[in-house]
Amino acid sequence: MIREEEVYKIGKIGKPHGVKGEVTFTFDDDIFDRVDAEYLILRIDGILVPFFMEEYRFRTDESALVKFCDIDTQERARELTNCEVFFPRQLADDDVEHLSWAQIIGYRLIDDNTGAIVGEIHAIDDSTINMLFEVVNQEGKEILIPASEELITEINTQHREIHANLPEGLLEL
Repeated sequence: MIREEEVYKIGKIGKPHGVKGEVTFTFDDDIFDRVDAEYLILRIDGILVPFFMEEYRFRTDESALVKFCDIDTQERARELTNCEVFFPRQLADDDVEHLSWAQIIGYRLIDDNTGAIVGEIHAIDDSTINMLFEVVNQEGKEILIPASEELITEINTQHREIHANLPEGLLEL
């Protein structure tokens, strides 16, 4: 069984395309193309299920048409509409050079100044010009931390940690 912490969300399945089982796939991260993945993971009725890809072709920078194995009719493709799409972290971790914001959800944030664990990154807020890590600390309180590359000193994909040189007093706000 695939566990939630083993994957991260990269997009969503849209409506069927044509009558041979192709679906529209809207994505935030094209990792499936960069690491030459054979499958994607879809959430079907709350369960994470791998679907092997026969082929795909890009329509835009954020969407592709995907043909999954054994999905060969428009009716079968329609069953996948609105399913969330995930990617295995173990395959993505090899591509450290292209680490996406979505990949680091679930990582621990560590303050280099104190060596203390600030908390776990639960989301990335990109609604403003300055990106923010939404971090939940050990007391369950949400803290917003600037997701600035200037502050990040190390990303350890093996331990799922991000080390940052946080400005003094930031955690007391």
